[in-house]
Amino acid sequence: MFLGCHLSIAKGYLKAGEEALELGANVFQFFTRNPRGGKAKELNLKDLAALIELTKKEGFGPLVAHAPYTLNPASLDPKVSQFARLALKEDLERLENFPGVLYNLHPGCHLGRGEKAGLDATMELLNEVSPGFKTMILLETMAGKGTELGQTFESLKYALTKFHDQKRIGVCFDVCHVHDAGYDLVDDLEGVIAEFDRVVGLDKLMALHLNDSKNPKGSRKDRHAKIGEGQIGQEALVKIISHPLLAGRPIILETPNEPVGYAKEIRLLKDALEVKP
Repeated sequence: MFLGCHLSIAKGYLKAGEEALELGANVFQFFTRNPRGGKAKELNLKDLAALIELTKKEGFGPLVAHAPYTLNPASLDPKVSQFARLALKEDLERLENFPGVLYNLHPGCHLGRGEKAGLDATMELLNEVSPGFKTMILLETMAGKGTELGQTFESLKYALTKFHDQKRIGVCFDVCHVHDAGYDLVDDLEGVIAEFDRVVGLDKLMALHLNDSKNPKGSRKDRHAKIGEGQIGQEALVKIISHPLLAGRPIILETPNEPVGYAKEIRLLKDALEVKP
């Protein structure tokens, strides 16, 4: 199992990898740039090479690079759209230096133009900027607040089919978002997995974001909670990460925590899995 959390790369990539090990993790996620947007920090190839060596030595799973939250490839605003275009292309160029990394992004918001038009715009932009790169791109399952795209498995399937290279497009399954979108992960996990497989295909599921939710199923609010302190609960979360059909994917904690809190949750989950019959 590849279990880890979101970490800062402010002190460098190697430091992030070393911190992951200290926390008991064997994978981690990082932002490609400030989550609110802006220019990416200059890439230190020597530092990156040291991280890559560490991940090989310690048997890390695929790292997850997360695009900034402010990126909206579906926007009609030329300035917002242009930022998305430049940021996506620059991120993909930089990530060519990260072997096996997964590039995760939110599909965006349609802002009133309609879901289909929004998804078309997002995928048109991705098709424009991504040719020639090797990095796997992931669309994240979303909670559906406001005009968010990607709330349903059907909408994600529609988006995936629009991408020019089917070998390089997949899904990041965010547990809180799926719960808040209305899928019953607590009492019908098997049904949700079966539905995802029927609509999208489990072969497209490349990573999971693990988090509890502060809100009830179907709230469409997207409020993460610490493991066992929300509406999903520790028992259901353990069942999710231990499900055989979900095995082998990197599992990233995105709970409201500092590193010490992540270490406790990683230990908590490992202990729960050890005593699971």
